[in-house]
Amino acid sequence: MLPYILRRLLQFIPTFLLATFLAFIITQAAPGDFLSQLKENPSVRPETIERLRQQFGLDQNWLVQYFLWMKNMLLHGYLGESFQYKRPVTEVITGPFLNSMILVLISTTLHFMISIPIGVYSALKPYSWGDRIFTFFAYLGLGVPSFFFALLVIYAMLKLKQQFGWDLPFGGKSSSTLSPDIGGLRRAWDIFLHALIPSMILVLRGISGDSRFIRGQMMEVLNQDFIRTARAKGLPDRSIVYKHAFRLAMIPTIAGLGGLLPGLIGGAGFIEIVFNWPGLTPLLLNAYGNQDIYILMGVVALSTILYMVGNLLSDLLLAFVDPRIRYH
Repeated sequence: MLPYILRRLLQFIPTFLLATFLAFIITQAAPGDFLSQLKENPSVRPETIERLRQQFGLDQNWLVQYFLWMKNMLLHGYLGESFQYKRPVTEVITGPFLNSMILVLISTTLHFMISIPIGVYSALKPYSWGDRIFTFFAYLGLGVPSFFFALLVIYAMLKLKQQFGWDLPFGGKSSSTLSPDIGGLRRAWDIFLHALIPSMILVLRGISGDSRFIRGQMMEVLNQDFIRTARAKGLPDRSIVYKHAFRLAMIPTIAGLGGLLPGLIGGAGFIEIVFNWPGLTPLLLNAYGNQDIYILMGVVALSTILYMVGNLLSDLLLAFVDPRIRYH
């Protein structure tokens, strides 16, 4: 197992280089740069623009810019300086990344806590009333766009506040009335309450799709010959369902875990906009508008690392769940 992990870690290097190189080419393909808008300002002298161009390294070839950025990142962990904020990219993206991770972690927990029990129940009792109800809500979750559902939730929360005076937490990361010297637990609870509804909306489609997928996988495994043999030998139903059928049925789901984390971070974008959550998406939109390429490259590098590590972890989990899989 250890040689396999070392090989995978070595494979990270060309994958990371290729992903960041392609991203750098795409960002450089856009016309103009961060200083283009300053040229339209008559109060900014050409000498000032040229000085800033040299300061930010925009006077060099884009290939030289990429290799300088890569060298600084590999040797010093330096992702460059944000053009707009005049601060290191690491400092700029750390806060929004952690805020997005709050939504992602809550969403991931809800994803598996809800989708797995629903999928297993529907597989064990197919076409029952419970299964039909879960099927209806699954198709509803898949059919209604999440951003539209988010707007409906906000409208309902506003109506509840007007009609009954219920001050439900939504919008922003924390309550504006919260005292600055409030304790850490109380502040964490307030952040959790504000993140709960956006997280539920974010994971709605995932729960709807995965619950149906797990149902189908469980029903297929439960109809196989070895399950009938296990029942004929008198094994308890609980052992048959969870020790044998469930482990096999979860293999495709575990195989897809590698893209779950970066996928949720990307999918959190419109939720962060609708609920005014200070995550990565508002920062990225601002960086796109101002062509702040080093912020964009920092986020690409972070997402690439998350994707590669997630795929490695999912492969290791597959070996743990399925004893037939061996890595050498």
